[in-house]
Amino acid sequence: QVQLVESGGGLVQPGESLRLSCAASGNMFSINAMGWYRQAPGQERELVATIGRGSTTNYADSVKGRFTISRDNAKNTAYLQMNSLKPEDTAVYYCNANVRIGAILNKDYWGQGTQVTVSS
Repeated sequence: QVQLVESGGGLVQPGESLRLSCAASGNMFSINAMGWYRQAPGQERELVATIGRGSTTNYADSVKGRFTISRDNAKNTAYLQMNSLKPEDTAVYYCNANVRIGAILNKDYWGQGTQVTVSS
């Protein structure tokens, strides 16, 4: 089994920054892509950013230029640096990892979520 543990959420004012972390642990060969998703009340979960094992990144248009995703493969950890936060960034942020758990078997895992609230 693989576990993803997120940390770093909180309450900040508009324009401030937060850094989220997602640490993966458990039985796995390697981690393929990792990503961050978010879900605001009454809305569907949406992609925020993804990063491949080779560090190729992809961002939602709404966060381009403000958020930066990165990863440390040695620590099995992904990060999301969020700058210039806006009230509309308020949501529960979830970490996702596509993990190689067998010779030819990959599986998606999700963290429990961390709340980010941007409010004055």
